[in-house]
Amino acid sequence: MINKMGDKKISERILDSANKFVLRVSALYPDGYEFLFLFYFIKEEQMAYKPVEVVDLAGNAGMYKGNLGIPNWLIRSFMAGLFIAVGAALCTVCGTGVDKTLGPGFKSLIAGSVFPVGLIAIVLTGMSLFTGDTMLIPMAVFQKKSTWSKVWNAWFWVYIGNFIGSLFWAYLMVIGPFSKGGGPELTVFGQNAIAIAEAKTLPYIAVGSIGMWSAFMKGIACNLLVNVAILLALSSKNMIGKFFGIWFPIMAFVATGFEHSVANMYFIPTGIMLGANVSWAQFVQWNLIPVTLGNIVGGFIFIGAVYFYSFKKELSTMSPT
Repeated sequence: MINKMGDKKISERILDSANKFVLRVSALYPDGYEFLFLFYFIKEEQMAYKPVEVVDLAGNAGMYKGNLGIPNWLIRSFMAGLFIAVGAALCTVCGTGVDKTLGPGFKSLIAGSVFPVGLIAIVLTGMSLFTGDTMLIPMAVFQKKSTWSKVWNAWFWVYIGNFIGSLFWAYLMVIGPFSKGGGPELTVFGQNAIAIAEAKTLPYIAVGSIGMWSAFMKGIACNLLVNVAILLALSSKNMIGKFFGIWFPIMAFVATGFEHSVANMYFIPTGIMLGANVSWAQFVQWNLIPVTLGNIVGGFIFIGAVYFYSFKKELSTMSPT
């Protein structure tokens, strides 16, 4: 903004409003023109909720999700499974060949950087993801806003819907970008999809029971971070805060190499459809079951129970919302 001025001075002032303050800086140059610089600052209390408020909001979200009913659970979970598969497919494509030129660490970083698109879409559009519901709906029960029967029902139907949505996107990728014209010849991305499916199953089989324990522990770590991402999204009052609140923890779990049951509903079936040396029974036994159990522990215990216990006293003093 430029104004013709006859007064040679530099001025500053702060304009207050309900949600922000504006710093106005003006500088007069020798030719008589004044340049105005306006800096907008959002007040901290307008940007994020307090931690206890976030836990309360998580309970409210869990109450809402627990009351959706079977048709709504299936529709929303189908879309959530599809969105997670979108991120997983992007992960496969963007990570192809990177380790040969930049190294495996950089490949993991790129994969982690693109995968969060799925959870961002789920959270910001209100879909239902099993791994998130392992924390949110029990949180509602802890706060006496829901019941355990609703937890079991929601988990069952959302798990099924997530699986169907993931399988749909897996088929779409197999018949589309991972094969040449939909035929038997694979693209380099399809070959990488096979390698991913085998890497998520065969090493666990090779070492026996300790492999199953490894998958279980990776599932715990994964869903701990997924639900931290959900709490960070709830904590923010603006879109960009929700975006980055989700993005960083999800990037961390993918880049580190943890296991997400719904993502694996896409990764491993895709590889199987393309000809990976993995059977459906091996997928379920050596990956899906232990990873799912680990995801439940990570979300339900490490985030849901821990955060409720941490803020239980403060929650009891809050007005009902």
